[in-house]
Amino acid sequence: MQLTNTPLPRITSISILIAIVVATLMGGGLYKVVVLKVSPPTELTDVAVSVNSSSKELARRGKLLDRKNRILAASRLGYSLFVDPKEVKNPSELSLDLGEKLSISPATIEEAIRSRPNSRYVVLVPLLTETQLEIARELSYRGIGLTEHLVREYPHGEIGATLIGFVGTEHSGLAGFEDQFDKALTGESGLFSRQRDSKRRTLWVSPDQYTPRSDGKDVQLSIDIVIQKIATQRLQEEILRCNAGGGRIVVADPTTGEILGMADLLNQREGWSQQPNDPNREINPRLGRNRCVTDPYEPGSTFKPFVWSAATELGYANVEEILPTPSSQPYRTPFGRVIRDAHYYGPSSWEKVLVKSMNSGMAIVSLRLSHEELQDAVQRFGFGEPTRIGLGGETEGIVTKPNNWNDYTQTSVSMGHEIAVTPLQMVQGFCAFARDGTIPRLLLTPAKKNDVIVVGRAISSNTAEITREILGRVMTEGTGRRAKSDLYDLFGKSGTAQLPREDGKGYFEDRYISSFIAGAPLDAPKLIVLCVIDDPDRSIDHYGGVVAGPVVRDVLEESLQYLGVSPTPEYFTDASE
Repeated sequence: MQLTNTPLPRITSISILIAIVVATLMGGGLYKVVVLKVSPPTELTDVAVSVNSSSKELARRGKLLDRKNRILAASRLGYSLFVDPKEVKNPSELSLDLGEKLSISPATIEEAIRSRPNSRYVVLVPLLTETQLEIARELSYRGIGLTEHLVREYPHGEIGATLIGFVGTEHSGLAGFEDQFDKALTGESGLFSRQRDSKRRTLWVSPDQYTPRSDGKDVQLSIDIVIQKIATQRLQEEILRCNAGGGRIVVADPTTGEILGMADLLNQREGWSQQPNDPNREINPRLGRNRCVTDPYEPGSTFKPFVWSAATELGYANVEEILPTPSSQPYRTPFGRVIRDAHYYGPSSWEKVLVKSMNSGMAIVSLRLSHEELQDAVQRFGFGEPTRIGLGGETEGIVTKPNNWNDYTQTSVSMGHEIAVTPLQMVQGFCAFARDGTIPRLLLTPAKKNDVIVVGRAISSNTAEITREILGRVMTEGTGRRAKSDLYDLFGKSGTAQLPREDGKGYFEDRYISSFIAGAPLDAPKLIVLCVIDDPDRSIDHYGGVVAGPVVRDVLEESLQYLGVSPTPEYFTDASE
């Protein structure tokens, strides 16, 4: 049998045709892939899911710690619940179900969804509770998701609010310690890329595309939260008792310059003009300015120890020298100024002038100093320049310029008038009497052992000791009697200055700034406390020794006992008997 052979040309033609068809189909497919990749239609981009994605690993902000490592501020991860309105087919049904499961108002959820129908991201719950988070993780609704973010928490509530400060939405410091130490506290977030499937499940994470997060550093502060609470509570009680416009208090360790507590409170009163105010506190109490740092005040008689010690140091008055202070009427200076005393004691010693807070005696001796000598003394105690403690908004106070300084200024400053100081400046200057006459740098972080920074010397150690001893007599024989302690020997001074008018037209006749500053124990001072009460209600009380004095005494007593400082021996003996 003879086989019939298929013509070779015909087979070749068919093969070529098939190859052309296949190549055309493959080319068309490749072309379509390129088109879809380069310029995909809107319908596809709306539903397409990228196989590659990047995620941020949030860095934790460092903690703020008190001197004993107790937490003042810390960050944790929080979660918010969001919705993509374009993915929700029935907002009413979704809202009812979510509201029931999460215990929130369905109406609020539905309003949020319908108010932004074209948005792809609407937050329904800014911060989920732990219970809500567990429920939310089990939700299977299309378009519902969770967003991770940092939450800053302050475990002690409003205690020290203006001191500790606040962070913004980006977790950066906006005020107080949060702002001052922002650079150290802020970390650097990590980043990693991964491949996902169509259901956004992770398929692969490349080690080369992972950058770990770097958390911020913890910052330890000199503040002691126990002393902070003691000072804040006692200040709040007195402000309410005497219906004051506000108050400030500072607690410091004079041996190191460390600030252990600082509080600034306001009390809005209806019907009172010219009240202390701070609009930022209405936004958030933590955003308010710290008036212990920013707002100067006239110290009144609490300033007398500085001038008294300077005059003594320069030899212009001896402690036992008898001065021609008046017996029954105001003293008139050589240039005709009338100086009034609260009480007239007749000719008195220079020591008694300080104990009894006699304006006339201060004026008499102040005129023995040259203007330059008194200006220099004011500067050596640190007034007229900031303490440079590091907190934002610190001011330098108000000191009359040398070219405007005259005899009237000389006598005014000797009584604590025509000068304005911040509470921090007062505390720093008063440290000289608790030390050897030197001024320490104020610190907000724990002092290193044997590394106290001295910014200058105000007076000799002998003059500092003499002044401190006489300030001790102020507590037993002078204006500090109402603040005398039954546990410790205190040394201090009261001040009651008239409130200046904001319009610059002098002073109110019946409104005051009442203050008191003291240290203890007398023989080996461990603490200094300053309290300033703004505009107390005169119908209740207004003298510094009566209003601010007991606050200082109570804070000193409680704080010293907390620190384990033994009571003054004679008091301890009396108590045991």
